[in-house]
Amino acid sequence: MLQGLTNVPVEFGLTASCSYPDIFNDIELDVVFSGPDGQTWTVPAFWAGGNVFRVRFAAPAPGRYVYRSVCTNEDDQGLHDQTGDLEIAAGDYTSPLFEHGRLRVAESRRTFEHQDGTPFLWLADTWWMALTSRLDWPEGFTTLTEDRAHKGFNVIQVVVGPLPDFDAADAAWHPQQAGDSGWPWEQEWRRINPGFYDLADGRITYLIEHGLMPCIVGMWGYYLPYMGVENVRKHWRNLVARYAAYPVVWCLAGESNMPTYSLAGTEGYEAHRVMLEKAWTEVTAYVRELDPFHNMITIHPPCRPPDSRAMITDESLLDLDMLQTGHDGYRSLKHSVEQVNVSTGKQPRLPVLNSEVCYEGIMGGSREEIQRFLFWTSLTSGSAGHSYGAQGMWCMSSRHEPFRGSTCSWGDGFWQDVMHYPGSMQMGVGRRFFERFAWWLFEPRPEPELEKLDRISAFATGIPGVVAVFYLAASCMDEIFAGVQCALWEPRTSKITIEPDAAYRAYFFNPRTGEDVQSYHTGGGKVVELGPVEADADGLWLVPPKPTMDDWVLVLVDNDALLAYSASAEPRQHN
Repeated sequence: MLQGLTNVPVEFGLTASCSYPDIFNDIELDVVFSGPDGQTWTVPAFWAGGNVFRVRFAAPAPGRYVYRSVCTNEDDQGLHDQTGDLEIAAGDYTSPLFEHGRLRVAESRRTFEHQDGTPFLWLADTWWMALTSRLDWPEGFTTLTEDRAHKGFNVIQVVVGPLPDFDAADAAWHPQQAGDSGWPWEQEWRRINPGFYDLADGRITYLIEHGLMPCIVGMWGYYLPYMGVENVRKHWRNLVARYAAYPVVWCLAGESNMPTYSLAGTEGYEAHRVMLEKAWTEVTAYVRELDPFHNMITIHPPCRPPDSRAMITDESLLDLDMLQTGHDGYRSLKHSVEQVNVSTGKQPRLPVLNSEVCYEGIMGGSREEIQRFLFWTSLTSGSAGHSYGAQGMWCMSSRHEPFRGSTCSWGDGFWQDVMHYPGSMQMGVGRRFFERFAWWLFEPRPEPELEKLDRISAFATGIPGVVAVFYLAASCMDEIFAGVQCALWEPRTSKITIEPDAAYRAYFFNPRTGEDVQSYHTGGGKVVELGPVEADADGLWLVPPKPTMDDWVLVLVDNDALLAYSASAEPRQHN
């Protein structure tokens, strides 16, 4: 009898008794598990090489489970009708991902939570090419993982298949797409390469053990016409079989409706795009039906259109809406704010993430003040979290092997150096700030006095009468939003609404360092004491000047109300 712990995959193998010309393409194998309460899971098995298949199952509760294998070749006595049982116990876990269970959309339809109801504030780092040999194992991978976990990240976006920035027509087998055991598939898309995925397994599990949930991107979308839909389905069957038992999020494809680079400007470009949307809808439906553990599903868009909902013809297949809003530094900020506001306002509601925007250092710009602006404006506008990225990190350009790709160079930077960019630390500062509060109950805060000025957003969120959070962007960004729909507001002239009977006290939070500031000196030595918030006769409060012209977060808290509210706001499970 096999033994295991709840939420942790239990793995075993089955060996074929028949000979096959091409075992990967000739048969399929499932294993049906039945739990103590009668629930069943049909789990696909993955080809492990030779004549061996393996299966991974994660039980959601303690008890005895039984299984039976089902092979498309019922004459294969090694694969078909094999039975057994598992004894599953609860246990102590080193990873919160195993302790709390896989992710789901919260009842609000705006945020995420674990299976046990624990809220999950998404903070991702972008490692598209982390399975190539440029990120060496174990030293490089473990060093980077531990750095990100320490800084406060809890998601890693990684491609587990054919990669971006290589033309699908002639660079699918480019040497820089390979890992230590070669490419994910054999050339000419004959079959998967089990050795590639064997090495990927260790990296995926290392992330999970360190509290970093893999957001598994199956491949870049433009490879689909070259692989064929049937091979793409087989690719995803392999991914589901290997990783669905783990706490993961599925991202079906990157830039899914964008034809490959060499088709740009050709007559067939638009027809190609329409075909991709239809085909990826079919694959998304297939994965949703195939995954017995119901991991969340999304798809990654290009910049135009910038959201997941536009990538497929049936958006009901998606659990979350990913955005990509540009890499043009200051010029991308206004569009990013607008798109987050548009997407969070759509119905039916989906959690929204800006999953790719202005990598730190890309094209020589988008430095840390841009990273903070994008994080804080997204969170105060109602997103479910944020995805960070850095130039040199997404492609894992390395000192021992600089990344070249087959398009253009997006900038300098080796991952060994890029990992220390200040923006990555400041993302964790932001996440830890929100986790001081019942952030999953926050909603964007309207400010009528600011709306009169036709501004995009007050960059304000919170719980009325309990806590209010205002992001005041760096003064150097004022000109970017000058004119119609200016998003920034000038302290000393802007007023905010104070709820009747609210007993707020104010302080500034430094989003660069994580420090709280209760009082400070302005020019000329004047001391500003924040302290109690006193509204005027109209119920308005004049925003105090920022301590400096950097960006700051203004926080209003009614401590008594916060204590009472927090006691009643414990996360609850829902069906």
